[in-house]
This record gives sequence, structure tokens and C-alpha cells, in this order.
Amino acid sequence: MTPHAPSLSGRQTPAAPPFSGGGALESLAAWMLAILWALPLVYAIWTAFHPGEYSTRFELGAPLTLDNFSAAWGAAPFARYFLNTVMLVTMILVAQMILGTLAAYAFARFAFRGRDLAFFLVLIQLMVMPDVLIVENHRTLSQMGLIDTITGIGLPYMASAFGIFLLRQTFKTIPAELDEAARVEGASALQVLWKVYVPLARPTYLAYGLVSVSHHWNNFLWPLVVSNSVESRPITVGLQVFTGTDQGIDWSLICAATLLAVAPLLIAFLLFQRQFVQSFMRAGIR
Repeated sequence: MTPHAPSLSGRQTPAAPPFSGGGALESLAAWMLAILWALPLVYAIWTAFHPGEYSTRFELGAPLTLDNFSAAWGAAPFARYFLNTVMLVTMILVAQMILGTLAAYAFARFAFRGRDLAFFLVLIQLMVMPDVLIVENHRTLSQMGLIDTITGIGLPYMASAFGIFLLRQTFKTIPAELDEAARVEGASALQVLWKVYVPLARPTYLAYGLVSVSHHWNNFLWPLVVSNSVESRPITVGLQVFTGTDQGIDWSLICAATLLAVAPLLIAFLLFQRQFVQSFMRAGIR
């Protein structure tokens, strides 16, 4: 055994543990994955802020320019695309919060016939990929006359099984004594939900809201199938149309348009990174 080194107070202190190579390898692998993840973003930033002839030439003295952003913004109706996307994600988020809150509260605190079966059906929805339902959803929206509308794009996502499950698990961790105390004071079921459960579940709402907004901001396949015009086309589909073959291959404009599309989410993450991480840590499923 390794001898213990005596301290100034006469006590023996344990020897330092031997160097472990596993931690160094894990750190190296993490740095390599981070670099691989950041390389496309770094290339897009470099190309977007430099003239087209420097898209494949990395020179520190290359001139900077904002012409690519102005050219990309003028080549497509990105203002309308951003408006459509903001309207879409806001509509979906509000509907998911309302429906998810009511359903989760019912599953967590009310005993009714068929509750377990209904919640089991909600959990089954988590196992079904949305892409599987594209044909049926398109047929349903066509019968309702909602093709090529923002409402039609968001309608299949307004009831989220993940949101219901996450909020239910959070509501079940809230002590029932708070519910009973509010009822004794004469509060109705909706008042108890609004005054007790919603404030205590605020970190969960924030975490889920971030997931919902980022997912539907970047969603592409379903909006591509449903939208046919500028009036309903979100930013992802508009970016795909902009980068089509009829626009030519100009990597400077393409990268500038891509940065315009991801800039709101990227800026929000950089500004509120600490709040993002804390909300996800506090909203862990118990």
C-alpha cells in the first residue's frame, strides 16, 4: 500500500489517487464531438460574412461584408416567412399549454372511469412517429378545407402526449394537502389549478415551452406537405425554396439565409442559456 504523507498537524493525509486515463479520454472525445458539431456553424458564419470567392478560402485578411444578408433578404419574402413561423409556434404552444394542463390535471388529481386506459392511449401516442400519419392527416385537413393554412400546419400538434405526460408527472409531485387546503378555502377546481399547480410547475412549463418552440420552428416535412404559398409557408420551407436549383448555388447567400433562419433561436439560447439549463434540471421527471 502507498504510505500516507504526514501533515503539519501530525495527522496523516491520504495519498493522491493515481492518474486515470479514462477521464482524459472522455474529455478528448467530448471536445472532438463539440468541434465536429461546431464546424458547420463556423463555416456558415465565415461564408455568410465574406464575399463569395472566399467561401472555400480561409484567409484571415479576407474582407467582411453584410451584402450577403441584404441580398438573401431581398431575394425571398423572409419577413413573411418569419411572421408565419412566429404565428405557427405561438399558436401551437398556447394550445399545447392549455390542453396539456387540463388533461394532466385530470389524470393527476381526478379519479374517473377509464382514466388508466385513457392515459395508456396517451402514452401510446409517444411511440407513434408523426411522419407515419402524414397521409391520414393530409386527407383529414383536405376534408376540413385547411390545406395551405397556418392552422392546418399546427392542428396535428396542438395536443401533445409528451406535454401531457410531463405535466402529469409534475402535478403528481405537488402535495395533495395544498389541493385540500385550497378546496377548504372555497376554491373551485380551476382556481386550484391556476393558483396552486400552475405556479409550482413553472420550471416544467418553461422547459417544455423551449422544446416545443425549437421543434416546431425547425419542423420541415409536414409544413412542406401542407403549405403551397407564401401566405402559409414557414421559414424552413421558405429556406428550402430559396435554396432550390432555380436559385443557383451561391454558398454565401445560402449560408446567410440559413443564419437568418436560425438566428432567433441561437440568440435566445445565448442570452438565456443559464435559465434554459436550470429549467431543464428542475423539470426532471421524478
